Amino acid sequence: MNGAVDPRRRVPRTDTLLADPRLAAAEATLGRARLKAVVGNAQDRARRGEIPPEDVLAVALAGLSDTAAGLRPVLNATGVVLHTNLGRAPLSGAAVSAVVAAAGHTDVELDLRTGRRARRGRTAMAALAEAVPAAGAVHVVNNGAAALALAATAITSVGAGGGAGTGREIVVSRGELVEIGDGFRLPDLLASTGARLREVGTTNRSTLADYAAAIGPETAFVLKVHPSNFVVRGFTAAVPVEELATLGVPVVVDIGSGLLAPDPLLPDEPDAASALRAGATLVTASGDKLLGGPQAGLLLGDADLVERLRRHPLARALRVDKLTLAALEATLSGPETPTWRALRATPGALRIRTERLRDHLAAAGLKTEVLAADAVVGGGGAPEVTLESWALALGEEYAEPLRLGDPPILGRLERGRLLLDLRCVPTEHDEAVRAAILRVPRSWRED
Repeated sequence: MNGAVDPRRRVPRTDTLLADPRLAAAEATLGRARLKAVVGNAQDRARRGEIPPEDVLAVALAGLSDTAAGLRPVLNATGVVLHTNLGRAPLSGAAVSAVVAAAGHTDVELDLRTGRRARRGRTAMAALAEAVPAAGAVHVVNNGAAALALAATAITSVGAGGGAGTGREIVVSRGELVEIGDGFRLPDLLASTGARLREVGTTNRSTLADYAAAIGPETAFVLKVHPSNFVVRGFTAAVPVEELATLGVPVVVDIGSGLLAPDPLLPDEPDAASALRAGATLVTASGDKLLGGPQAGLLLGDADLVERLRRHPLARALRVDKLTLAALEATLSGPETPTWRALRATPGALRIRTERLRDHLAAAGLKTEVLAADAVVGGGGAPEVTLESWALALGEEYAEPLRLGDPPILGRLERGRLLLDLRCVPTEHDEAVRAAILRVPRSWRED
């Protein structure tokens, strides 16, 4: 790539930029070192030819909001609704407002009427209980894996201290001992709690008789795990919750993706309400997937068991903060989430938006193409479910400059082309996508 700036158009000096009153004012909140990093990044972009030198100040000012948190907002044009590398579910406007409101002092553990201590996050728990009436009680920890670890630790513990290492058994199908991502495997997670795993059946087939034969005096519970990131086809058999509930021991169901009630769009995805009605003692799920909320581990089920989990010593280590509680409550009681809307975006509406983007780029002299595409749910949910969509096709050379741009835009590479699917991009950001594409230097495009 030969995008270096013409030496006659010099990049502004650092001290000149830092003297600008708007950048100088930001030093009080960002600190000198971080502010210089923002300025340096803008200067480097100019030296690479990505932006003209006269835009360095504007780009540095635009980068201030991204720098305060150390995380950069990204436009997700990948066509993956719940993209794990992009933080899974984006919060709704209501949840964002709730987080901001909870950022200061709050009544998270105080009853303002009496002035006395109150149960932590009681309004969020009430909202979750209302969303899943089939649950006798609810509790929340910091993620889905933590919810399952807490359940395994508490239910298998028999010692006076209620700690791990007492060795009671969890009966689980071999076909459900999944890897949940980044190399973390369910059997390792469960073994770390001190429980022993009693595997039954085979990779592709498990029967009720397999479970029944494994149950004995050392059985703490039967675990059923939804294999949410893969599908086994062919000669298969699995035991439904209602049959496992006849075995006379607690049944814990990890539904994974956080669907609280049946959804016609995802008919094969398990949900918490159905599992509880089928006889599950406890259901665990994630909050930042199909629910569309913050990262959290949901525990729903038998009132006595949930209270036991809530009072277990490990629960304190897995406790969620006030920001998570605020976001969760707003997600449950507020309007439709961005995840809900993205899943239900119609192909017709997406095609219109994408063709409009193509036409605007053509008017600026850039020829692109609109293609039919398939989006996916992602986030370990609804494997093999595809969502009919449309995408703008660019040359693959656009991937890096768009990813490094402001705002960063991520698409997906297929067959030598960069595809931008607007399903997860809010409509109000379509113009930002157009402008970002046109900002890619011609020299970069041609290389």
